[in-house]
Amino acid sequence: MEIERKLEAMGLVLPAAMQTPTEVKLPFVQVRVRGSRATIAGHGPLKANGTLFEPLGKVGAEVSLEQGYQAARATALAILASLKRELGDLDRVTAWLRGFGMVNAAPGFTQTPAVINGFSDLILDLYGPEAGSHSRSAIGVAELPFSIPVEIEAEVEIAS
Repeated sequence: MEIERKLEAMGLVLPAAMQTPTEVKLPFVQVRVRGSRATIAGHGPLKANGTLFEPLGKVGAEVSLEQGYQAARATALAILASLKRELGDLDRVTAWLRGFGMVNAAPGFTQTPAVINGFSDLILDLYGPEAGSHSRSAIGVAELPFSIPVEIEAEVEIAS
């Protein structure tokens, strides 16, 4: 439970599962474990109660760069919460392999890597450079579901 102790020491809380509107159907799993790998579906930023983290909208317009960074950090917490529900113990993650970050970007906004650093910085703080280092992409997109500013998917290696 080392990772959970680190989260607690940092004053961070893993959010509840996302509360989706009843009319929204999500016919997929949040985490798919196959052998020694787990792929994590795209997650958005959540508050502790599982509702959407705010502000919503486009980074570079309604959402500032710093707010986007915080949204990416909140998204990392949402991903960790899904991993905890699926694996039972976040210490089973032996390596972060890949992150793919999408930023709901206003036209002309080009600082998508700085936004997704909110995810990467937290993962590196928690897991250290050996297990936390990961490959990553950070792209800008025209829209994201529910007007969230950030969506991130990832892949990790796990111990059995």
